Amino acid sequence: MSEEAREPRTLDVVEIQKILPHRYPMLLVDRVLDVVPGESVIAKKNVSVNEAFFQGHFPGNPVMPGVLIVEAMAQAGAIALLTLDEFKGKTAYFGGLKRVKFRQMVKPGDTLRLEVTLDKVRGNAGLGHGIAYVDDHKVCSGDLTFMIG
Repeated sequence: MSEEAREPRTLDVVEIQKILPHRYPMLLVDRVLDVVPGESVIAKKNVSVNEAFFQGHFPGNPVMPGVLIVEAMAQAGAIALLTLDEFKGKTAYFGGLKRVKFRQMVKPGDTLRLEVTLDKVRGNAGLGHGIAYVDDHKVCSGDLTFMIG
C-alpha cells in the first residue's frame, strides 16, 4: 500500500496510557493523530488553565514551562518508539537533548501539535527530532535522544 493510501493510526488517551507510564500531572499527550511505529508521530496536548504548573508559572501571566514543552515532545517521540513490537511494555527515558530552541510562549487555551521523527533506532537507543507548534507557529524544536529501559 502506498504511503498516501495509509490510514492514520490514531490513539486516544486510554490507549496512550497503555503505552506510556506517565499519569496526571505528568502525562502531556492527550491524543495521537498519527503514529508510524519506529518512524514518526503527530500528537496533541491541550493546554488548560487548570494545569497545576500555571499556579506558580507565572501568577497573572501563565506560561507553560519550556521544559514541559520538551517533555511533551519526548513523550510523543516515546510513543513512536514504544509502538514497535520489540519495545512494547517497556519505558523510554531521556538520553539527551541538543539544539533546543524556544520561539514563542505557550499559554492556556493553546493546543500544542507535537511532531517527532525518529532519525535512528539502534539497539535500545533512538535519536529523533521534535517540533512543537501552536496553530502553524513553531514554538519549540530540538533533537532528542531516547534510551529504552
